[in-house]
Amino acid sequence: MLAIESVDTFLVDLPTIRPHVLSMTTMMRQTAVFVRIQCADGVTGTGEATTIGGLSYGPESPEGIKLSIDTYFAPLLLQADAARPAAAMAMLGKSIVGNNFAKCAIETALLDAMGHRLGVPISELLGGRHRERLPVAWTLASGDTAKDIAEAEHMLDIRRHNIFKLKIGKRSVEEDVAHVGAIKKALGDRASVRVDVNQAWDEASASRGIAMLQDAGCDLVEQPIAAHARAAMARLAQAATVPIMADEALTGPNSAFDYAASAAADVFAVKIQQSGGLRAACKVGAIADAAGIALYGGTMLEVGIATAASAHVFATFPKLAFQTELFGPLLVTEEILAEPLEYADFALRVPDGPGLGVTLDMDRVDFFRRDSARKSYHGGASAQAPKG
Repeated sequence: MLAIESVDTFLVDLPTIRPHVLSMTTMMRQTAVFVRIQCADGVTGTGEATTIGGLSYGPESPEGIKLSIDTYFAPLLLQADAARPAAAMAMLGKSIVGNNFAKCAIETALLDAMGHRLGVPISELLGGRHRERLPVAWTLASGDTAKDIAEAEHMLDIRRHNIFKLKIGKRSVEEDVAHVGAIKKALGDRASVRVDVNQAWDEASASRGIAMLQDAGCDLVEQPIAAHARAAMARLAQAATVPIMADEALTGPNSAFDYAASAAADVFAVKIQQSGGLRAACKVGAIADAAGIALYGGTMLEVGIATAASAHVFATFPKLAFQTELFGPLLVTEEILAEPLEYADFALRVPDGPGLGVTLDMDRVDFFRRDSARKSYHGGASAQAPKG
């Protein structure tokens, strides 16, 4: 048995490049929970749990994730075999209900350590990759049409993104559709334009809005109504020509099976944290594939560690018809990886080093840690970050 010697968790607050406006909140910063698992053979694995807007998106918050790991996960992990990640996760599953984001961070750290131990990328531990690069969408979420058009034009000019997802649902259906239509008209055939409603509509509004979005040139509508309204989602998917994507409704393989059996979506947005881990996300992808449902690689706006983990998972999918949205590290002002992820020619290169293939820059992480004595950043003004 290979012992786990310590489990360290810490919160890191990173400012966003601009206000990120969603139907349920406006983000001014992103808080990541990092987990570092030290094993008896000297190998350290790193994981990340990141959610959106504290508790505005779902039932887990950064502070709650850290407390849960420190209080409940860590004592169990100190009895686990670091060389058997699947057995360790099964043991946690028997003792801890839910807590998908925390479980994902732990599994990521265990698999990162295993990859380093064996000298292979995590994607190879998950069955092997089908692709080396993943096309990446960019979310336009300033809420201002002119600003969003200018931002999209810039992304096209620098060849970083040619797929754009618009966050809508705060305004009236007519206002939202006018916003989407203006952006699509400005970009034309140079870019794909999609929307994410984040459950903001009722079924009647969604039925009307989806038809209008289709006429405006939108090519995908994400989670237009409440996640629990599976029958209504099925009615919308059956009636619409534009594909309907499930996101918040997918909380792991069981929910994926229910949605697939109910024909409640044309596309699944797979997220490693919402799914409860990397292997669970692979199961969600397999269920969709077997049911003829298209796949999209989703994000919780994670920063570098979880984005790399997601890339390893999505690279193993045989089909990825609607690409990915792994842009989280680009939404924050600070780079916290020792070597940044590579974005070029509208895609992200999947890291090919052992484990995650990326490591934290601990000097920069320490600067932005919430408990750091080196600065006073708490979501407002901060001291000057170190260069580099």
